[in-house]
Amino acid sequence: MEKIKAAIIGPGNIGMDLMYKILKRARNIELDTVTGIIADSEGLMLAKSHGFNTSAEGIEAIIKRDDIKIVFDCTSAKAHLKHAPILKAHKKIAIDLTPAAVGPYVSPAVNMLENFDSDNINLITCGGQATIPIVAAINKVADVEYAEIVATISSRSAGPGTRQNIDEFTQTTANGLVKVAGADTAKAIIILNPAEPPIMMRNTIYCRVKNPDHMAIMASVTEMVSRVKEYVPGYTLKLAPIVDGNKVTTMIEVEGEGSYLPKYSGNLDIITAAALGVAEKIAENMLKDAEKVVEKGRAAQ
Repeated sequence: MEKIKAAIIGPGNIGMDLMYKILKRARNIELDTVTGIIADSEGLMLAKSHGFNTSAEGIEAIIKRDDIKIVFDCTSAKAHLKHAPILKAHKKIAIDLTPAAVGPYVSPAVNMLENFDSDNINLITCGGQATIPIVAAINKVADVEYAEIVATISSRSAGPGTRQNIDEFTQTTANGLVKVAGADTAKAIIILNPAEPPIMMRNTIYCRVKNPDHMAIMASVTEMVSRVKEYVPGYTLKLAPIVDGNKVTTMIEVEGEGSYLPKYSGNLDIITAAALGVAEKIAENMLKDAEKVVEKGRAAQ
Protein backbone atom coordinates (compact mmCIF):
# COMPACT_ATOMS: atom_id res chain seq x y z
CA MET A 1 0.00 0.00 0.00
CA GLU A 2 1.31 3.46 -0.91
CA LYS A 3 2.06 5.74 2.01
CA ILE A 4 2.75 9.46 2.50
CA LYS A 5 6.43 10.23 3.05
CA ALA A 6 7.35 12.13 6.20
CA ALA A 7 10.41 13.59 7.89
CA ILE A 8 11.46 14.53 11.41
CA ILE A 9 13.45 17.68 12.20
CA GLY A 10 15.19 17.35 15.57
CA PRO A 11 16.65 13.96 16.56
CA GLY A 12 16.38 14.56 20.32
CA ASN A 13 14.24 12.63 22.82
CA ILE A 14 10.93 13.74 21.31
CA GLY A 15 12.08 13.09 17.74
CA MET A 16 13.37 9.63 18.59
CA ASP A 17 10.28 8.68 20.58
CA LEU A 18 8.18 9.74 17.60
CA MET A 19 10.40 7.73 15.24
CA TYR A 20 9.72 4.55 17.24
CA LYS A 21 5.98 5.25 17.33
CA ILE A 22 5.93 5.65 13.54
CA LEU A 23 7.86 2.39 13.17
CA LYS A 24 5.43 0.59 15.45
CA ARG A 25 2.04 2.07 14.58
CA ALA A 26 1.98 4.06 11.32
CA ARG A 27 -0.44 2.80 8.66
CA ASN A 28 -0.52 5.75 6.26
CA ILE A 29 2.90 7.36 6.85
CA GLU A 30 6.35 6.26 5.76
CA LEU A 31 9.18 7.93 7.68
CA ASP A 32 11.85 8.78 5.12
CA THR A 33 14.29 11.24 6.68
CA VAL A 34 15.51 12.37 10.10
CA THR A 35 17.51 15.56 10.14
CA GLY A 36 19.42 17.60 12.72
CA ILE A 37 22.46 19.85 12.91
CA ILE A 38 25.07 17.59 14.57
CA ALA A 39 26.26 14.83 12.27
CA ASP A 40 27.40 12.42 14.99
CA SER A 41 24.48 12.99 17.37
CA GLU A 42 23.06 9.91 19.08
CA GLY A 43 19.67 10.49 17.48
CA LEU A 44 20.94 10.67 13.90
CA MET A 45 23.09 7.57 14.47
CA LEU A 46 20.06 5.73 15.83
CA ALA A 47 17.88 6.80 12.90
CA LYS A 48 20.58 5.69 10.46
CA SER A 49 20.81 2.30 12.15
CA HIS A 50 17.11 1.79 11.41
CA GLY A 51 17.65 2.52 7.72
CA PHE A 52 16.29 6.06 7.50
CA ASN A 53 17.94 8.81 5.49
CA THR A 54 19.75 11.20 7.83
CA SER A 55 21.30 14.64 7.43
CA ALA A 56 23.04 17.32 9.50
CA GLU A 57 21.75 20.07 7.17
CA GLY A 58 18.64 20.67 9.25
CA ILE A 59 15.59 21.88 7.34
CA GLU A 60 17.64 22.31 4.13
CA ALA A 61 17.73 18.54 3.69
CA ILE A 62 13.94 18.39 3.64
CA ILE A 63 12.99 21.31 1.42
CA LYS A 64 15.05 19.76 -1.38
CA ARG A 65 12.68 16.79 -1.40
CA ASP A 66 9.36 17.31 -3.19
CA ASP A 67 8.21 13.80 -2.26
CA ILE A 68 8.22 14.52 1.50
CA LYS A 69 4.77 15.90 2.32
CA ILE A 70 4.57 15.89 6.13
CA VAL A 71 7.26 17.28 8.45
CA PHE A 72 7.33 16.82 12.22
CA ASP A 73 9.17 19.70 13.88
CA CYS A 74 10.67 18.43 17.16
CA THR A 75 13.12 21.29 17.71
CA SER A 76 12.26 24.35 19.80
CA ALA A 77 9.74 27.19 19.72
CA LYS A 78 12.42 29.60 18.51
CA ALA A 79 13.50 27.25 15.72
CA HIS A 80 9.96 26.53 14.59
CA LEU A 81 9.25 30.23 14.16
CA LYS A 82 11.97 30.14 11.48
CA HIS A 83 10.95 26.77 10.04
CA ALA A 84 7.21 27.46 9.67
CA PRO A 85 7.33 29.95 6.76
CA ILE A 86 9.99 27.88 4.96
CA LEU A 87 7.91 24.70 5.17
CA LYS A 88 4.82 26.58 4.02
CA ALA A 89 6.66 28.05 1.04
CA HIS A 90 7.70 24.53 0.01
CA LYS A 91 4.16 23.18 0.47
CA LYS A 92 4.95 20.87 3.39
CA ILE A 93 2.43 20.21 6.12
CA ALA A 94 4.10 21.00 9.44
CA ILE A 95 3.20 19.07 12.59
CA ASP A 96 4.61 21.31 15.30
CA LEU A 97 5.64 19.60 18.55
CA THR A 98 7.12 22.81 19.98
CA PRO A 99 5.15 25.49 21.86
CA ALA A 100 5.77 28.05 19.09
CA ALA A 101 1.99 28.46 18.59
CA VAL A 102 2.20 29.31 14.89
CA GLY A 103 -0.81 27.46 13.49
CA PRO A 104 -4.24 26.63 14.91
CA TYR A 105 -4.21 25.03 18.35
CA VAL A 106 -5.05 21.33 17.96
CA SER A 107 -6.00 18.73 20.53
CA PRO A 108 -6.94 15.60 18.52
CA ALA A 109 -9.72 14.51 20.88
CA VAL A 110 -11.32 17.96 20.85
CA ASN A 111 -10.94 19.79 17.53
CA MET A 112 -9.01 17.78 14.93
CA LEU A 113 -11.87 17.77 12.42
CA GLU A 114 -11.88 21.58 12.32
CA ASN A 115 -8.22 21.78 11.29
CA PHE A 116 -7.59 19.14 8.62
CA ASP A 117 -6.87 21.80 6.01
CA SER A 118 -4.24 23.69 8.00
CA ASP A 119 -0.64 23.66 6.72
CA ASN A 120 0.72 24.06 10.26
CA ILE A 121 -0.73 21.93 13.05
CA ASN A 122 0.14 23.41 16.42
CA LEU A 123 0.10 20.68 19.06
CA ILE A 124 0.26 23.25 21.87
CA THR A 125 2.28 21.56 24.67
CA CYS A 126 2.44 18.23 26.48
CA GLY A 127 0.52 19.76 29.38
CA GLY A 128 -2.03 21.09 26.94
CA GLN A 129 -2.51 17.70 25.33
CA ALA A 130 -3.06 16.18 28.78
CA THR A 131 -5.42 18.79 30.24
CA ILE A 132 -7.28 20.56 27.42
CA PRO A 133 -9.51 17.52 26.69
CA ILE A 134 -10.60 17.38 30.34
CA VAL A 135 -11.31 21.11 30.63
CA ALA A 136 -13.21 20.89 27.33
CA ALA A 137 -15.27 18.00 28.72
CA ILE A 138 -16.09 19.95 31.89
CA ASN A 139 -16.85 23.11 29.91
CA LYS A 140 -19.25 21.18 27.68
CA VAL A 141 -21.62 20.50 30.59
CA ALA A 142 -20.65 23.02 33.29
CA ASP A 143 -19.42 26.22 31.56
CA VAL A 144 -15.88 26.86 32.85
CA GLU A 145 -15.22 30.42 34.03
CA TYR A 146 -11.63 29.77 35.07
CA ALA A 147 -9.26 26.81 34.58
CA GLU A 148 -5.92 26.24 36.24
CA ILE A 149 -3.68 23.26 35.55
CA VAL A 150 -0.51 22.08 37.25
CA ALA A 151 1.58 19.68 35.16
CA THR A 152 4.14 17.81 37.28
CA ILE A 153 6.82 15.90 35.40
CA SER A 154 9.98 14.07 36.35
CA SER A 155 13.02 16.31 35.99
CA ARG A 156 14.68 13.35 34.25
CA SER A 157 12.17 13.62 31.42
CA ALA A 158 12.83 17.33 30.90
CA GLY A 159 15.60 17.68 28.35
CA PRO A 160 17.26 20.90 27.16
CA GLY A 161 14.39 21.70 24.78
CA THR A 162 11.75 21.41 27.51
CA ARG A 163 13.78 23.56 29.90
CA GLN A 164 14.37 26.24 27.25
CA ASN A 165 10.63 26.43 26.53
CA ILE A 166 9.20 26.89 30.05
CA ASP A 167 7.84 30.39 29.39
CA GLU A 168 6.33 29.30 26.08
CA PHE A 169 4.86 26.25 27.82
CA THR A 170 2.92 28.27 30.39
CA GLN A 171 1.72 30.88 27.89
CA THR A 172 0.77 28.47 25.11
CA THR A 173 -0.94 25.97 27.44
CA ALA A 174 -3.02 28.72 29.04
CA ASN A 175 -4.00 30.01 25.60
CA GLY A 176 -5.01 26.48 24.57
CA LEU A 177 -7.23 26.12 27.65
CA VAL A 178 -9.12 29.20 26.47
CA LYS A 179 -9.05 28.77 22.67
CA VAL A 180 -9.65 25.01 22.47
CA ALA A 181 -11.15 23.94 25.80
CA GLY A 182 -13.42 26.96 26.07
CA ALA A 183 -12.48 28.31 29.53
CA ASP A 184 -13.12 32.04 29.92
CA THR A 185 -9.68 32.54 31.51
CA ALA A 186 -6.87 30.14 32.41
CA LYS A 187 -3.47 29.67 33.98
CA ALA A 188 -0.86 26.90 33.47
CA ILE A 189 1.94 25.88 35.81
CA ILE A 190 4.67 23.29 35.31
CA ILE A 191 6.74 21.62 38.04
CA LEU A 192 9.91 19.61 37.39
CA ASN A 193 10.09 17.08 40.23
CA PRO A 194 13.55 15.60 40.98
CA ALA A 195 12.15 12.70 43.07
CA GLU A 196 13.78 9.26 42.79
CA PRO A 197 12.52 6.96 41.53
CA PRO A 198 11.13 9.29 38.83
CA ILE A 199 7.43 10.08 39.03
CA MET A 200 4.85 9.64 36.28
CA MET A 201 3.47 12.76 34.61
CA ARG A 202 0.52 13.99 36.67
CA ASN A 203 -1.78 16.87 35.79
CA THR A 204 -4.02 18.45 38.42
CA ILE A 205 -6.93 20.38 36.93
CA TYR A 206 -8.96 22.96 38.81
CA CYS A 207 -12.01 24.62 37.31
CA ARG A 208 -14.49 27.22 38.54
CA VAL A 209 -17.78 26.53 36.79
CA LYS A 210 -21.24 28.07 36.44
CA ASN A 211 -23.24 24.80 36.43
CA PRO A 212 -21.70 22.33 38.93
CA ASP A 213 -23.69 19.22 37.98
CA HIS A 214 -21.52 16.43 39.42
CA MET A 215 -23.10 13.56 37.49
CA ALA A 216 -22.92 15.39 34.14
CA ILE A 217 -19.29 16.39 34.76
CA MET A 218 -18.32 12.83 35.70
CA ALA A 219 -19.98 11.38 32.59
CA SER A 220 -18.42 13.96 30.27
CA VAL A 221 -14.91 13.52 31.71
CA THR A 222 -15.14 9.72 31.58
CA GLU A 223 -16.17 9.81 27.92
CA MET A 224 -13.31 12.16 27.07
CA VAL A 225 -10.72 9.98 28.83
CA SER A 226 -11.84 7.07 26.64
CA ARG A 227 -11.38 9.17 23.49
CA VAL A 228 -7.85 10.22 24.44
CA LYS A 229 -6.90 6.65 25.36
CA GLU A 230 -7.54 5.66 21.73
CA TYR A 231 -4.23 7.33 20.80
CA VAL A 232 -2.54 7.60 24.25
CA PRO A 233 -2.99 4.19 25.92
CA GLY A 234 -1.31 5.34 29.15
CA TYR A 235 -3.80 8.19 29.74
CA THR A 236 -5.61 7.55 33.05
CA LEU A 237 -8.12 9.37 35.22
CA LYS A 238 -6.17 9.26 38.50
CA LEU A 239 -8.66 11.28 40.56
CA ALA A 240 -12.34 11.35 39.55
CA PRO A 241 -13.86 14.85 39.49
CA ILE A 242 -14.58 16.27 42.96
CA VAL A 243 -17.20 19.02 43.00
CA ASP A 244 -17.11 21.45 45.94
CA GLY A 245 -19.57 24.28 45.39
CA ASN A 246 -18.62 25.78 42.03
CA LYS A 247 -15.09 24.29 42.08
CA VAL A 248 -14.13 21.09 40.26
CA THR A 249 -10.86 19.25 40.92
CA THR A 250 -9.59 16.22 39.02
CA MET A 251 -6.28 14.60 38.11
CA ILE A 252 -4.85 12.84 35.05
CA GLU A 253 -1.78 10.57 34.97
CA VAL A 254 0.10 9.76 31.77
CA GLU A 255 2.30 6.68 31.57
CA GLY A 256 4.59 6.48 28.56
CA GLU A 257 4.57 3.59 26.13
CA GLY A 258 8.19 2.72 26.93
CA SER A 259 9.27 1.97 23.35
CA TYR A 260 12.21 4.40 23.48
CA LEU A 261 11.90 6.56 26.57
CA PRO A 262 11.19 5.28 30.10
CA LYS A 263 7.55 4.92 31.07
CA TYR A 264 7.76 7.90 33.43
CA SER A 265 8.24 10.16 30.36
CA GLY A 266 4.51 10.47 29.80
CA ASN A 267 4.95 14.18 29.07
CA LEU A 268 6.89 13.30 25.92
CA ASP A 269 4.75 10.28 25.07
CA ILE A 270 1.48 12.21 24.97
CA ILE A 271 2.65 14.80 22.46
CA THR A 272 4.35 12.29 20.15
CA ALA A 273 1.21 10.13 20.29
CA ALA A 274 -0.90 13.17 19.41
CA ALA A 275 1.46 14.05 16.55
CA LEU A 276 1.23 10.59 15.04
CA GLY A 277 -2.55 10.50 15.48
CA VAL A 278 -2.95 13.82 13.66
CA ALA A 279 -0.50 12.94 10.89
CA GLU A 280 -2.17 9.58 10.27
CA LYS A 281 -5.54 11.28 9.75
CA ILE A 282 -4.04 13.88 7.40
CA ALA A 283 -2.17 11.21 5.42
CA GLU A 284 -5.33 9.11 5.17
CA ASN A 285 -7.17 12.06 3.63
CA MET A 286 -4.27 12.74 1.22
CA LEU A 287 -4.32 9.12 0.04
CA LYS A 288 -8.10 9.24 -0.47
CA ASP A 289 -7.76 12.45 -2.50
CA ALA A 290 -5.04 10.85 -4.64
CA GLU A 291 -7.24 7.82 -5.25
CA LYS A 292 -10.12 10.07 -6.35
CA VAL A 293 -7.84 11.74 -8.93
CA VAL A 294 -6.82 8.33 -10.28
CA GLU A 295 -10.44 7.17 -10.51
CA LYS A 296 -11.43 10.40 -12.26
CA GLY A 297 -8.63 9.86 -14.78
CA ARG A 298 -9.80 6.30 -15.45
CA ALA A 299 -13.37 7.46 -15.94
CA ALA A 300 -12.24 10.08 -18.47
CA GLN A 301 -10.43 7.48 -20.62
